[in-house]
Amino acid sequence: MRLFGIKEKQTNAAVQTAVSSNNMNHPFNVLSQYMPLSNTEIRLYSTLREAVPIIDAAISKIVRLVGECKVKCEDKEIEHRVNKFLSDVQVNACGQGINQFLATHLNQLITYGTAISEIVINPNSENIHSLYNASLNDVELRIDDSPLKLMVCRKEDGKLQPIKYPELILVSALNPEPGNVYGNSIMKGLPFVSNILLKIYNTIGINWERVGNVRFAVTYKPSSDAGERAYSKERATQIAKEWSRTMKNGGPPSDFIAVGDVDIKVIGADNQILDSQIPVRQMLEQIVSKLSIPPFLLGLNWSTSERMSTQQADILTSELDGYRRILNPIVSRICSMWAKLNGYQCDFEIEWDNINLQDEVQIANAKLMYARAREIEKRLEEK
Repeated sequence: MRLFGIKEKQTNAAVQTAVSSNNMNHPFNVLSQYMPLSNTEIRLYSTLREAVPIIDAAISKIVRLVGECKVKCEDKEIEHRVNKFLSDVQVNACGQGINQFLATHLNQLITYGTAISEIVINPNSENIHSLYNASLNDVELRIDDSPLKLMVCRKEDGKLQPIKYPELILVSALNPEPGNVYGNSIMKGLPFVSNILLKIYNTIGINWERVGNVRFAVTYKPSSDAGERAYSKERATQIAKEWSRTMKNGGPPSDFIAVGDVDIKVIGADNQILDSQIPVRQMLEQIVSKLSIPPFLLGLNWSTSERMSTQQADILTSELDGYRRILNPIVSRICSMWAKLNGYQCDFEIEWDNINLQDEVQIANAKLMYARAREIEKRLEEK
């Protein structure tokens, strides 16, 4: 039983039509037309990930670093069955496993601020058939008669139809504003900064194209002789023809010989290309700080100390824990639905993989220090 229909993906034609014919505009001109709206800007954030590779790399690393999860239960038989179901459940058209489903759900959540998925029920066996990550283009979220009740509507033939079985819909929102059902993308605030960065990159490309493919200015100055001045137009035409033949692409190297006062200069040779290192780094610092990713994970060789790297890793760990807390209700609802359909009644505990070994060592050292402090306190109380 499917609640959301599959629609053909829209091409980037709409994005390309927004590009101006001005050569100074980069191919992602939609970023310069950004306006902070309350609704999810799907096309904007998709273009932003495509335009700035470091943003796409940071989001992909966050999704991978969140890790995988499994479910624990007091009844070991139920625990084995539910984990077997979670590892074998079909995800979308060609995926399998709860971890792939959560990765797609989290990717959508981080990118657009809102993620919507569906539990697909098999009408024949009355059991969970698959998990489906819905596109935000096909759905609209609204507040029902109560501000605490969410209504999910499906877009069909230009109209909004409420979903018949809202209990099968999984909705996650990232840092939603009060009174708004949609969340905020992690890239909120980055379109302006990214637009400046893309202008710098586009200008660098144009300048280097000019440097690599040199343009020449050929100037012919006729003398004061009346006979030469009478045929100056013909000579200029002949010089232009011979110069074009000499500089013809793909032809063999040849010399250019002219009679008279002919001056040849390289266009733009006297201009100095601006140093882009400082402004590019300033823009990248804004992007990295917004994404909460340590620079060394993105291949940025910025000067940093060991203590600073440890603090950045701790900040990233707290960010990953925050995303896990958002995903926990999704896993819990899937497990609860599976238990009800299979006649089980039990509580599930979600256990995530350790982020890294360094965190485990720090936690173990903290527990050891706490135990030693408690032991010293007991000894002082006995005295």
